[in-house]
Amino acid sequence: MTVTVRPTTDAVAAGSASPLAGSQAAQADRPGVAAQRGTSAAAAHGLSFEGVLAAADVLAPALPPTPSWSYPLLDEAVGRRVVVKHENVQPTGAFKVRGGLNLLATLPAEARERGLGTVSTGNHAQSLAYAAAKHGVAATIVMAESTAPVKVSAVRALGARAVLAGANMAEAAEAAAALAEREGLYFVNPGEEPAIIHGHATVYLELLTAHSEIETLYVPIGSGSGAAGAVLVRDAIAPHVRVVGVQAAGARAAYDSWATGEIVSRPIDTFAAGLATGSGFHAPQSVLRGGLNDFLLLSEQQMRDAIALMAGAAHTLCEGAGASGLAGALADRDRGYTSVAAFACTGGNASDDELANLMRLPY
Repeated sequence: MTVTVRPTTDAVAAGSASPLAGSQAAQADRPGVAAQRGTSAAAAHGLSFEGVLAAADVLAPALPPTPSWSYPLLDEAVGRRVVVKHENVQPTGAFKVRGGLNLLATLPAEARERGLGTVSTGNHAQSLAYAAAKHGVAATIVMAESTAPVKVSAVRALGARAVLAGANMAEAAEAAAALAEREGLYFVNPGEEPAIIHGHATVYLELLTAHSEIETLYVPIGSGSGAAGAVLVRDAIAPHVRVVGVQAAGARAAYDSWATGEIVSRPIDTFAAGLATGSGFHAPQSVLRGGLNDFLLLSEQQMRDAIALMAGAAHTLCEGAGASGLAGALADRDRGYTSVAAFACTGGNASDDELANLMRLPY
């Protein structure tokens, strides 16, 4: 599939540095390298299956396992059985609450006392705000000035300080890093924190433990934290499972970082906020380069169609990123794959524009 990527005025310039890109040089691995090298690269970033198991123990008292279901109309549309894990029922409406809670539970006391700072316009913001409130820790979330007011209000309602700065995510990230340094806050880089990645991985620990019949797993990729977690779990307990990353073609920084073996930045032009990441991240890429079996770029229409299909066939409201796993499964139908498929509806925090578009679609 050929898709034209159109930069927008708030895009991160291709090749530019990002304040969220980690400080270590990217590994030179390419997809398909030996599993031992992938494990070694992950360990260099503090990632391990043991960390996932520890996160599961931390989260067990706070979050019950989310349900997973199959739906006949989805099976019919995809051309094979599909298992859907419903992370949209989490208290913040998205899987990222797992990472926030695991991070707060494992942070040293000194970091908690300083307070936390981060940047986000969406689910990571609510995740950190929710977890910080649960642990009595002050949190400051820097959000771009263009952030929807309802998202700003949600962060404040959870007890965090929301600071609007920058015309886009790149500028907001710079402002967040500067604010954290100025105020002495512990800066939470959403793509590089091992505790966050281990927390996100518990989605797939639950899914692959409960459903041994799964043969192909479709994972949305923005920063890549959830996908990296899926690979860590797959390698440990279900090595037969094919893990396929999916990303918006209009925000392909993770894809190009994976394909080239170097952390790169790319313009952003997608409605799917959960996939709208302008730069690759070192820690997830250390796992993804040797761990993904395939990586698909999705058009805007493919994701919009998947949102509509989830609403009509699975009675589920998904945001763009949350429906992207289904979009990947539909794309693989066109390529002839017939194995049992699975994906997580990673979030249900649909924007006003997504809701308005849904009302105009046939499902």
